[in-house]
Amino acid sequence: MAGAKHGVFHEKTSPFLREKMAESPVDFLRRQYLVDPAESAVKDLEVDRHYHSEVETVFEGRALRGVEKLYRRLVLVEPTSVCAAHCRWCIRGQYDTFTLNEEELDRVARYCGTAPENQDVREVLVTGGDPLMLVDRLDFLLDAIERHAPNVRVVRIGTRVPLQDPRRVDDRMAHALRPRSTFRIEIATHVNHPGELFSEVREAYQRLQDAGAVIYDQTVLLRGVNDNLDTLVELVEELRELRIEMHYLFHCVPIRGMDHHRTSLAEGLRLARLLTSSGRTSGRAKPMFTAMTDIGKITLYEGTILDRDGDGRVLLRSGYSHQDRLRWTPNWRLPSSAHVDEDGLLRVWYLDSTGGAEPATAASGATAGSA
Repeated sequence: MAGAKHGVFHEKTSPFLREKMAESPVDFLRRQYLVDPAESAVKDLEVDRHYHSEVETVFEGRALRGVEKLYRRLVLVEPTSVCAAHCRWCIRGQYDTFTLNEEELDRVARYCGTAPENQDVREVLVTGGDPLMLVDRLDFLLDAIERHAPNVRVVRIGTRVPLQDPRRVDDRMAHALRPRSTFRIEIATHVNHPGELFSEVREAYQRLQDAGAVIYDQTVLLRGVNDNLDTLVELVEELRELRIEMHYLFHCVPIRGMDHHRTSLAEGLRLARLLTSSGRTSGRAKPMFTAMTDIGKITLYEGTILDRDGDGRVLLRSGYSHQDRLRWTPNWRLPSSAHVDEDGLLRVWYLDSTGGAEPATAASGATAGSA
């Protein structure tokens, strides 16, 4: 969810968020949306993108904008980089702004359905930016996927519009999200603090559910916002009441100048262990603690953390096969932070933070991740 131009990530808040921030001292909003002087402190090895393994996708003899592909079953589509507000920790905060036109969206749909490397594709993740900012374009894309990509069974839409500008969740949006004949629609959202669930926000999520969408949550662990057990327990309970399933608890990515938002991996593992294995939550309200690395998402299970170097990085073991990755994404190139192990699987260095706790050692990180 982006909005930068040439690396400048401007502060942007919606009228709704400004109203809520004016009503009371709600730090969980200010910390997420207002520029902090700490952003000027850039650490070595911080990045401007959430992974450095992008490839140029060529389809029908031309470059295809707004498409990323790392996984066998999934194509990621970015119709726009426009958002209702700018989350300061955004993984796409340093991307240039763009919006795809209808001809480009139609080509994307044909790519999903007919490109040889996509024969196993069953899902499309529509993200950005925020696709619910341009409802008519989203409606066009969904129709095009139904028309050109019958192999797609699920379309997931990533959005924070219900939290940032719930008034936009109207009849036009419900129409765009209507059931299609070949796939179901799921909504991926980021709720990071239970205080974000204002009455207007709850009503917006209800309207999306009434339109037929299944909603799941991907919370980002943020220092000073939700990095304590009581807040996380309350959050997962509130989301379950709203019929929103917890999916990931993401470690905050080492985006340039955003270290003040990050906890250490050790602190994240500790919170994930207590959240999932203390008896304070039950049922399906238990997220996976996951890092977004240069080679894709890696969930922190036992044995995932292998080593630590002198630059504050940890070496993470993945289950990604190098051979499979090249088959699914022929133009993909191994980033400098990664290597192939003796089993043909990818390992990658990931920058940790010391925020919130002492750094994890390889042994303690692996043990904590087994929760």
